[in-house]
Amino acid sequence: MERIAVIGAGTMGNGIAHVFAQNGYRVSLIDVSQEALNKGLTTIAKNLDRMVAKEKITSNEKEKTLGNIVSFVSIPEGVKDAQLIIEAATERVEIKLNIFRELDKVCHPDAILASNTSSISITKIAAVTTRPDKIIGMHFMNPVPVMKLIEVIRGYSTSDGVTDKILELSRNIGKIPTEVNDYPGFIANRILMPMINEAIISLYEGVAGVEEIDTVMKLGMAHPMGPLQLADFIGLDVCLSILNVLYDGFGNPKYAPCPLLVNMVMAGNLGVKSGTGFYEYSSGSKELIVASRFRK
Repeated sequence: MERIAVIGAGTMGNGIAHVFAQNGYRVSLIDVSQEALNKGLTTIAKNLDRMVAKEKITSNEKEKTLGNIVSFVSIPEGVKDAQLIIEAATERVEIKLNIFRELDKVCHPDAILASNTSSISITKIAAVTTRPDKIIGMHFMNPVPVMKLIEVIRGYSTSDGVTDKILELSRNIGKIPTEVNDYPGFIANRILMPMINEAIISLYEGVAGVEEIDTVMKLGMAHPMGPLQLADFIGLDVCLSILNVLYDGFGNPKYAPCPLLVNMVMAGNLGVKSGTGFYEYSSGSKELIVASRFRK
């Protein structure tokens, strides 16, 4: 594989494009507007600048990486020569299904179609295509240029050959792939989201405060980030969406999202992306400040 297409220039999409381009692949970055593409390309350039400043890459390597990326606002044009297409659009079922319906029509018959979904069924996505054996999950972790793991998800019909190709490709870009089967939440979020939800329940029930809960998990369990801070970083709307996928998929009340989480999402307090979640965030500040609602 030499040509990769990435659909979505947001946080995950631009990170995925960055990693492939830095490893010498030709990347088509696709989004619905040039504004979104420009924002994604600016993020990639800034991240590369940080790597140059830390002497992890040279200025010449930065320019080569940027030169490997071409942007498109049209899916058919962007995927025309791609051997692998990675969808990294918003985590909403219908949006993803519609993208895969279109990809199935316009991509080369031998092209592999992957989704960066964090919880949506790969088998469900594959069912709207005529190539279910060539549909697979590639769940990258955020921030993509830094995090080593790729959770590789086999759908019900994903072939051994496609799985082997994606595992090998993942290693070629310096990642560590881990193969899992297609059940709600896969492994990463099936374990992570109930922990985050339980932390929110503990706050909701008054067991401890925001800072105390996160401190226990950081110092007691050696987590680099507490579960409430991590939820803010992921996005509380994303956490709620994944918990709903788990709850609907298993029908088990242990996955039911905490009412506090539901209310925060409805109120627009989504974490880092909105400026307020369990903590408050201001541009340029790295100080961790508990949101006023949760202060004692």
